[in-house]
Amino acid sequence: MDLSLSVRPGRGCTVLEVRGELDMATSPQLRQGLQRLVDAGDRQVVVDLAGVGFMDSSALGMLVVMFKAFREAGGRLSLASAQPAVQTVLTVTSVDRVIRVYESAEAAEADGADEPAGR
Repeated sequence: MDLSLSVRPGRGCTVLEVRGELDMATSPQLRQGLQRLVDAGDRQVVVDLAGVGFMDSSALGMLVVMFKAFREAGGRLSLASAQPAVQTVLTVTSVDRVIRVYESAEAAEADGADEPAGR
């Protein structure tokens, strides 16, 4: 399955909407998309996972790497709208203890708009 990425401005952040499956074949595409945002100066990014039904360990590792890249740049990467199967993977691996996961992109936007960069 192909991966689709679209970027939109959010409230106090940038939202990256992801659609498709996140696996070894598609994770590099998401990483490139996130790296472009870091390079462009975006510091508060929400990855909206509403359109993602599957995520494997390669995608988890890439998200942690990019979380650290945003943190080192003085920003924050968070996740939103994880489907049940994806939320289970995030919980079982404890990635949700490292990267904040919100119920919705709107909730992440509201929280990000109220927080200083670098949290």
